[in-house]
Amino acid sequence: MSPANEVRKSKAERTAEAREKARLIREAQLKKDKRNKLLIGWGIVAAVVAILAVVALVVTTSMQQNTPIADQGPVPANANVNGGVTLLANTEVKKTDPATVDMANVPAKPDTLPNPVVAPGAEAEAGQPVKIIAYIDFICPACLQFEKAYNETLTSLRNEGKITVEYRPLGFLDRLSSTNYSSRSANAAACVADKAPEKYAEYVNVLFDNQPAEGGAGLSDDKLKSLASDIGADINSCVDDKTFRPYVKYSTELAENTGITGTPTVFVDGKKWDGASDLNAEIQAAIDAKA
Repeated sequence: MSPANEVRKSKAERTAEAREKARLIREAQLKKDKRNKLLIGWGIVAAVVAILAVVALVVTTSMQQNTPIADQGPVPANANVNGGVTLLANTEVKKTDPATVDMANVPAKPDTLPNPVVAPGAEAEAGQPVKIIAYIDFICPACLQFEKAYNETLTSLRNEGKITVEYRPLGFLDRLSSTNYSSRSANAAACVADKAPEKYAEYVNVLFDNQPAEGGAGLSDDKLKSLASDIGADINSCVDDKTFRPYVKYSTELAENTGITGTPTVFVDGKKWDGASDLNAEIQAAIDAKA
C-alpha cells in the first residue's frame, strides 16, 4: 500500500500508542533503577566486608605485636647483658659468652640517681680503644640525626682501631607506635647480631635509612625480615619467635633504672656526652689521652 493510501490513525489511537511507549520506557527505567540499586547495595556490602577484613587484620596484628613478653630469655650471641653489641674494626663484633636475662634480676632504680649518670660497662679500660656506647631507639628521629652526623667518623675511627662502638637499642618509644616498633626493631637487630654478626653494623644503618614516622605502626615484621635478607642475614624464625624480646625488655628497664632518660644517650670512655658539645672533639681528646 502506498503512503497515500495508508489508513491514518485516529487521535485516540495515537494517544494510546504514545502512552504505551511511555509505559514501556517507565518500566524499563524502573528495572534499570532496581538493578542499579541492587548493584550499589552489593557494592556497599562488599566494601563494608573489605573494610571489616582490614580492620580485623589490623586489630589481629596489633594484638599479636602487643602480646605479653616473657620475663626471661637468652642474650644474643655477640651481645652483652647490658643490651649492647660492640663493633670492632670493619665487620667484626666483640664475642661474648652465652648468657640469659631475667627481669627479676634488673637492679632497682635508686631513689637518687648518680649525677652524672654512669652506664654499666661504659668505663674506660687501660690499654684498650676508647669506648663509645650509644643508647638508641630505631624510631627516634634524634637518633637518625645522630647517625647522619657521626656515623662516618665513628666508622673511620673504629676501622683504625682507635675506638669501639657499642649500640644498645631500646624499646623506649614503643608508646609512639601501635605495634611496639621500638622493641620489635631492637629484637630484629639482636637477631642479626646472633645469626649474622658481620652484618650488624650494616643492619643498624639500614634500619635508620628506613626509619618510619612516629605515631604509626612502624615497619612490619615481614619488612624487618626482608631488610635483613637483602643484606644477607636470615632472621625469619628469630623474628617470628620474638626470640630476643625478653632481652630487649630487660635492657630497656636496665637502662631506665640506670638513669637513661632518652635517646640517643652517648658515653665516651664512661663520660656522658652532653649532646651540645663537639662529640668528635671529645672522642679525639679521649684518644689522645691514651696515646
